[in-house]
Amino acid sequence: MNELRRVNPLRRLHRPRWAEQQPTWADATPGLIGAAMGRAQNRSPGGWFVLAASREIRPGRAFGRVVAGRELVAWRDDDGALHAGPGACPHLGAALCDAPVHDGQLVCRWHGMALGPAGRPGWQPVPAHDDGVLAWVRLDDLADGRPADAPVLGPRPAGRDLAAVATVIGRCEPEDVIANRLDPWHGVWFHPYSFTALRVLSAPPIDCPPAEDRFLVEVTFTVGRRFGVPVRAEFSCPDARTITMEIVDGEGTGSVVETHATPLRTGQDGLPRTAVIEAVLAHSDRPGFGHARRVAGALRPLVAVAARRLWRDDIAYAERRYALRTRS
Repeated sequence: MNELRRVNPLRRLHRPRWAEQQPTWADATPGLIGAAMGRAQNRSPGGWFVLAASREIRPGRAFGRVVAGRELVAWRDDDGALHAGPGACPHLGAALCDAPVHDGQLVCRWHGMALGPAGRPGWQPVPAHDDGVLAWVRLDDLADGRPADAPVLGPRPAGRDLAAVATVIGRCEPEDVIANRLDPWHGVWFHPYSFTALRVLSAPPIDCPPAEDRFLVEVTFTVGRRFGVPVRAEFSCPDARTITMEIVDGEGTGSVVETHATPLRTGQDGLPRTAVIEAVLAHSDRPGFGHARRVAGALRPLVAVAARRLWRDDIAYAERRYALRTRS
């Protein structure tokens, strides 16, 4: 496949009609998917949760989000460093999500109390981490075991040419999002507009050792109706709320799609809410791909739109799974 990639990544599509595809249900066994889920759930995130895309937290303004039922606020100091803390002012409880940032501190809009990285009685910051693509917060009391110094990250390309992040919110829990991605067999049936010629070349057995705990998939990403780009990709879970797809052969080798599931809070309908925060880290060794940096601002929204289109379907999958497993 590498030789083909060097010549031309595009291939003319020869795909059957949707209903005439080879069924995949016999391979997508509940026991195999469930075992992969169980192993993933045993990998501790160390208390870290993805809060948002790094670009969403801008200098001079606060960013608010509820994570695992906790109201949080994030901001950047004058040097651009990321900070986070409780989302309510310790004075009278005012929301800090719209607080101005002055001299590196939040300033409460109700009475002007300044809140900064040093904290104050009744209000203490939480650990925050910015990896250049995603902003993270650590909630120590929700860590399984000892909190980790930094988030657990899977493979990432050494030289990123383009990074884009999309967020979709669903009525489910993080495990339902991860289960969706641990079922690669649904791709060509549920997303025929994006994938064709999908084969799961290897799936981890139920008693899989950690070093081999990954799915290897061969798939063609469609480009319009007539052409596609064939690749091979590996799916693996670095922690319980993350699944990574890495292209290991074909065009864009080294590119990664990270899918992070962040629990939010229960909605008014009594159902949980989970944010799917998906980061696309695209890389190519083609000389022309370097031009993507120059137009990255225009490309990022297009990449995010494509990701959200997939997740409109996949959220329905995750929500259905949640409904089935919690049905009384």
